[in-house]
Amino acid sequence: MKPIWIVDDDQSIRFVLEKALLREELPTRSFTNPREVLAALEDLGEDDADGRGPQILVSDIRMPGGSGLDLLDKVKARMPGLPVIIMTAFSDLDSAVSAFQGGAFEYLPKPFDLPKAVELIRRAVEESQREEVAEERMAATPEMLGQAPAMQDVFRAIGRLSQSNVTVMITGESGSGKELVARALHKHSPRASGPFVAINTAAIPKDLLESELFGHERGAFTGAQTMRRGRFEQADGGTLFLDEIGDMPFDLQTRLLRVLSDGQFYRVGGHSAVKANVRVIAATHQDLEQRVKDGVFREDLFHRLNVIRLRLPALRERREDVPMLTRHFLQQSAKQLGVEPKRIADAALARLGQFGFPGNVRQLENICHWLTVMAPSQVIEAKDLPPEVLDAPGAAPMHAGMAPPPAPAVDTAPAVAAVPRWPQAGPAAEGPAVGTTLAPVAGTDGWEQGLEHEALALLNQGRHDVWDELSRRFESRLILTALSNTRGRRIEAAQKLGIGRNTITRKIQELGLE
Repeated sequence: MKPIWIVDDDQSIRFVLEKALLREELPTRSFTNPREVLAALEDLGEDDADGRGPQILVSDIRMPGGSGLDLLDKVKARMPGLPVIIMTAFSDLDSAVSAFQGGAFEYLPKPFDLPKAVELIRRAVEESQREEVAEERMAATPEMLGQAPAMQDVFRAIGRLSQSNVTVMITGESGSGKELVARALHKHSPRASGPFVAINTAAIPKDLLESELFGHERGAFTGAQTMRRGRFEQADGGTLFLDEIGDMPFDLQTRLLRVLSDGQFYRVGGHSAVKANVRVIAATHQDLEQRVKDGVFREDLFHRLNVIRLRLPALRERREDVPMLTRHFLQQSAKQLGVEPKRIADAALARLGQFGFPGNVRQLENICHWLTVMAPSQVIEAKDLPPEVLDAPGAAPMHAGMAPPPAPAVDTAPAVAAVPRWPQAGPAAEGPAVGTTLAPVAGTDGWEQGLEHEALALLNQGRHDVWDELSRRFESRLILTALSNTRGRRIEAAQKLGIGRNTITRKIQELGLE
């Protein structure tokens, strides 16, 4: 693993962090000021083939010979994906705002609790490693998958635009893959060697969006302690992807129109024009013509953006692609979690194909991640699909070849033995009472009554380990659900469950969930 770079003029801070990280088997490299860091980055050259570059950067904010915020800005310009943790003894709001606006991963006030600092650094390392794996996967797999005629039309359009710098508007429902189309347009364009910069205009508060797009000068507003380059400058020579353009505030639409018209803009608080050699690709799930009629979107900006329009089909319009996408996402989820990829039965694929997918491809990806964690066996059956699929309004009944629905429970003593069981973790329990699905008894008020019936079934068998058995199953399902929610991030799962990092690690080992 690449080393963690520590930048602090205080020798004691460097010493303490180095020793603590060494105990965690995390390599380090220390610097006393930003100049040394920048010189070391220059020595690396354009790439880092020998792995001497940083995995993450931990920097003080105030040091002789340079500011940590200045260093953050310069490092981010060179290595946008590098997580940077900013430390400071001056725990004021302005510094925190500047750190996060500059793209810091986290803000660590001094004096800090050493175990918490190490935990934060390890979380940043895990995030960095996930990003590296994602980048490798993007390079190794096609940008987009699809055999449906509607997707073939999209691919042909991308091919026709491959040698063009024309502005493109991508329309389609949320989750349909508009950013993937934008990345493909960039990758196959004359600007492929330049940066691809994406920004979701709906996800950034209105008062910060202007600074995000155009940058700001030092002192332009409270917290602006350094000059910051905006997304237009960061995308110079490449492509800027403006997602959810329909939600852009009206006054910012005027500034955007001017940039598109004459290719220059002013930073917030600036007096000198900055030129932007940027190709703009915009995307929206909204009806922009209607928003123009409603007076919330500028008609002249609409026509400036709407030079070439690509409509991305919803997943329900390309159902023949569901099996291929499902297998791809199951492989992808297995790699992310470090487990064997699961296979999916034809009956389960058929049931998925009947689902409407209101969240489109993104929802299918999330379902595959859920199945990787939650499905009880290596072969996913129709009954293993999540409730959102099985209980969808208007879903077709399970036909021949699919597992039949469970018979309704009858309020008699023999019916207790037919109660659906919780999946086990660890060694299989003795006796035939162990089933495979987690579900409340039909007709009951919830999982508590399901637990009551399950306990009664085990007690009626004369078992003497009911407490241990049900506790193990309960803890297993709780931990697996939390890990599914956090996409396998243990520390975050532990925080959401209200337990410690060591506790969740120990439980995973004890319950055989590795």
